[in-house]
Amino acid sequence: MLGYVARRILIAVPTILVIITVAFFMMRAAPGGPFDLERPMPEEVRQNILEHFGFDRPLHEQYVSYLGGLAQADLGPSLRFRDKTVSDIIVEGFPVSATIGALSILLALFVGSILGSLAALRQNKATDFAVMGFAMGGITIPPFVMGPILALVFGLYLGLLPMGGLDPRLGMTPERLVLPVVTLALPQIAIVSRLMRASMIEVLRSNYIRTARAKGLSGPAVLFRHALRAAILPLVSYIGPASAALVTGSIVIEQVFQLPGIGRQFVMAALQRDYTVVMGVVILYASLIILLNLLADLMYATLNPRVKFE
Repeated sequence: MLGYVARRILIAVPTILVIITVAFFMMRAAPGGPFDLERPMPEEVRQNILEHFGFDRPLHEQYVSYLGGLAQADLGPSLRFRDKTVSDIIVEGFPVSATIGALSILLALFVGSILGSLAALRQNKATDFAVMGFAMGGITIPPFVMGPILALVFGLYLGLLPMGGLDPRLGMTPERLVLPVVTLALPQIAIVSRLMRASMIEVLRSNYIRTARAKGLSGPAVLFRHALRAAILPLVSYIGPASAALVTGSIVIEQVFQLPGIGRQFVMAALQRDYTVVMGVVILYASLIILLNLLADLMYATLNPRVKFE
């Protein structure tokens, strides 16, 4: 297993390098710049700023200099936030995004697994149709539509939950996390329930389940001791990309609910052409996707003894 992990990490290095290269040159190719203000600054001041940040040099030299900083774990300073480095911005915003993403994937796995199992056990009955109807609705309605609806209903009309933002004194309180977590989790609940239903139906029709029933095992024993472990294997494969998608997908949720997460910082940095912040978040997201996919593969191999590390 250690050899497999080492090979995956070695493959990840050139992958991240390609992502860094593409993002670097795409950001530079975008119109506008970090120092393009509504009021033009004096040319002498502008040249001094460009020289201070190294933007007066050729683009390939800027690229090599940026890679040199990365080799020393230096993401550079923010171009728009005075006295803040990219690392400072990530450290401030990432806990918010990670909390929302982690709670969302846990909620999606728990609720989606239950709904999918119920639909499989009641195939082609009212329960099955209700679960699949909910799943189709959850997939088709995007979070940027569901978020404002939930905020209006539970925040404005019913007054049960805060509509957004963090508590000025306590920060991320449970009641302020309910709406963003539920909004982010709903599409994933729909996907997980569909995956679980299809997997459970296939497992329940397998020969070893028939053998277990023929031996006289009760329905719950067959379900929890034999069927469930095999049925969750497709979900394990889905956890990696889904977890990364929830963390990165919180960009929309953070905008809707005014949460100071890394996704919102990414949007602001992209609009303001804060090159270093955009690059830092891209590197963070790419690393997360690779790491979470690796963990999902290791978990899958642990649960399925037929998988070998080769």
